[in-house]
Amino acid sequence: MRLVTYASDRGPRAGVQTEAGVIDAWDLIGGETESSLKDLIASGRLDEVKSAVDSGSGQALLVGPGGILTPVPDPDKIICIGLNYSAHAEETGMDLPKAPTIFGKYRNALVPDRATVKLPEASRKVDYEAEVAFVVGRRASDVKVDDALDHVAGYTLLNDLSARDLQGLTMQWMAGKVFDGSAPCGPALVTPDEAGPHNEIGIAMHVNGEERQSSSTADLIFPVPQLISTLSSWMTLEPGDIISTGTPSGVGLAMDPRTWLEDGDELVVSSPQIGELTTMIAR
Repeated sequence: MRLVTYASDRGPRAGVQTEAGVIDAWDLIGGETESSLKDLIASGRLDEVKSAVDSGSGQALLVGPGGILTPVPDPDKIICIGLNYSAHAEETGMDLPKAPTIFGKYRNALVPDRATVKLPEASRKVDYEAEVAFVVGRRASDVKVDDALDHVAGYTLLNDLSARDLQGLTMQWMAGKVFDGSAPCGPALVTPDEAGPHNEIGIAMHVNGEERQSSSTADLIFPVPQLISTLSSWMTLEPGDIISTGTPSGVGLAMDPRTWLEDGDELVVSSPQIGELTTMIAR
């Protein structure tokens, strides 16, 4: 399934994206008070939703432009992984990490597919980072690697927009990672049965039609099961948490000369398994 959050006169609602339109997920299974995709994931009822959709239940709604929001607009945590592609670590000249390098973003960073992101006034060196992200489906604490994939609700795309001049101000990277709109995310949350093997998900970035990044999760230093196991030994992961797995080589920081985003740029993160996430840049 392709799960989304859509805007309605009842507020943000969990939906299933189909060729005919969006079907309200909670209406399919008789949810009377719940509405969010995070609550749906936490309820453990995604199989019920899939069965209802497969049986032909539900009325498809035509949701207009701007009506599809980020898949999970209200996560408790957005955890990003740095230097997690071998080729990206090589292009930056940094040693391979011995453990996942983590940093956080906040809800203000989340914007949906086809959003316009205004570059922060404090920076003149904003970069792109195409990433595959996954959403936690079950509470995870001290999870073993062999059991880790049972805790994945699905996969989505995330663009880890990074203000490089702010990122380098301190030993921590956070200053360059948290500006408004710095985490375009979407277009949908694709369940594992549709996304396929965790280590075969393709990821690419096109800037104004030019391919800058192209790789797959096969190049991850710490693959999805290892990330879940390690992170869950450091903190409890909750349903709806977003974990972005890192970016491949080809970022603007590593180009010669270095290339930064400008007013009017169009960024397209794409994956054959997940779809396309488009972002416009404004100054």
